[in-house]
Amino acid sequence: MPLHFKQINTMAGDPESVSPVRARIAIAVFFFVSGFGFATWASRIPTIQQKLHLNEAQLGAVLFAMPAGLMLTLPLTGFLLRRFSSRYIMISGALLYNIMMCGVGFATQTWQLVVLLFFFGSSRNLFNISANAQSIGVQALYNRSIIASLHGIWSIAGFVAGSLGTLMVSANIGTSWHFLVVSIVLTSLCCYFFKDSVHQRPSPHERKGGFVWPNRTMLKFGLVTFASMACEGTMTDWAAIYLRKATGATAGMATAGYAIYMAAMTLGRFTGDRLANSLGVKTLLRYCGILMFSGLLLAALLPYTLFGWFCFLLVGFGVSCVVPMTFSMAGKVQHMSGGPAIAAVSTVGYFGFLIVPPAVGFIAEALNLRWSFVLMSLLGILILWMVGKLDVVPKKIS
Repeated sequence: MPLHFKQINTMAGDPESVSPVRARIAIAVFFFVSGFGFATWASRIPTIQQKLHLNEAQLGAVLFAMPAGLMLTLPLTGFLLRRFSSRYIMISGALLYNIMMCGVGFATQTWQLVVLLFFFGSSRNLFNISANAQSIGVQALYNRSIIASLHGIWSIAGFVAGSLGTLMVSANIGTSWHFLVVSIVLTSLCCYFFKDSVHQRPSPHERKGGFVWPNRTMLKFGLVTFASMACEGTMTDWAAIYLRKATGATAGMATAGYAIYMAAMTLGRFTGDRLANSLGVKTLLRYCGILMFSGLLLAALLPYTLFGWFCFLLVGFGVSCVVPMTFSMAGKVQHMSGGPAIAAVSTVGYFGFLIVPPAVGFIAEALNLRWSFVLMSLLGILILWMVGKLDVVPKKIS
C-alpha cells in the first residue's frame, strides 16, 4: 500500500503538502528536461565533430569523457542522497546539466569539449539519479504504478529534441545559439516546477554513513538493471550497423529499424504501468526478459531486414519497463530510502552502458555481429533468472 503523501512530501518552508497531481506533473517536467537536454546534445554530435575536425577515432575518445564523468560521480551522488532531500540534488543537478550542455555548444577546442563533456556526464548523473529518487516519492502517492510513464516522457522528449536538432542543422544554426536557447528554456521549466517536487528525508541512520556499495539485495536489482542498460546501449550503438552488415539493409532501412526499436520502447513505457497494475511488476519483468531474449536471438538466427525490424520491435518492448520497474521495486526495500537505493542499483547498472557495447565490437571482430547478438540475448536470461530472486519487503510506516 502506498504511504500517505503527507508523510513523505512537504514543500520546503510550507506546512501544507503538495497534491499528488502537481507532484506528478513536476517530476514529469524534470524527466522531460533530462531527455530533451541529452537528445539536444546527441542531435548535434556530427556538427561538433565537423566543427572541431575530429575523425571517428578521436570522436570516440572524446565521447568517453561523458560516461567517465557519470561513473566517477556515482559515489558523490549516493553520498549526497544519504544526507539531503533528493529535491535539492535534483534541482542542483538540473541547473548544472543545462549549464554544461550550453557550454558544450560554445566549445572551440577539443580539450574544452572533453572537460565540458566530463562535467556534463557528472551533472547528468546527479540529475538523473535524484530525479528517479523523486519518482519513487511520487509513486508512493498513488495506489497504482505510474513510474513507467515518466520514462516514456523522457523518450518523447528525446524525439522532440532530435527533430528540433534536425531543423537547426537544416537552417544552418550553430550549436552555440541552439544550445543556449534550449538551456534557458529548460532551466526556466526546472525553476518553475521545483516548488511542487516532493521532500524526501533521508533516514537518520543513512545520514551518519557515507557512500555504501550495493549489498546483496541491491546487487540483485543492480544486475537486472545492468542487463537492461547493456541491451539499450547495444541497440543504440549497434542496431543500425547490424541491419546493414548482417542483413544487407540500405542505410535508410537500417535507420528505420532503430527507429522502430525506439518507438516500441516509448510505447512500452506508456503502457507499462497498466500492465504492471494488472499483471504485477515481477511478472511484467519476466515478460520483458523473454522479449529481449527472443528478439535478439531471432535477429541473429534469421538475418533478414524486415524480420529484423520485427525482432527489434520485440527488443524495444522488452527493454521499455525494466529500469523504471526495477527502480520502483528497489525503492521499497526496508532500511534504505529511495535516493540511496537508486544510487546503489545504478552503480551496477551503468556498467552495462560502459562495458557491454564495446564488448559487442570485440566479439564481432573475433567472430561476427550475429554471434554478438546471440550472446547479448543472454541478457534476457539474466533478467529472468534474477527476477525470481527479487524479494521486496515493503517499508514500515512509522
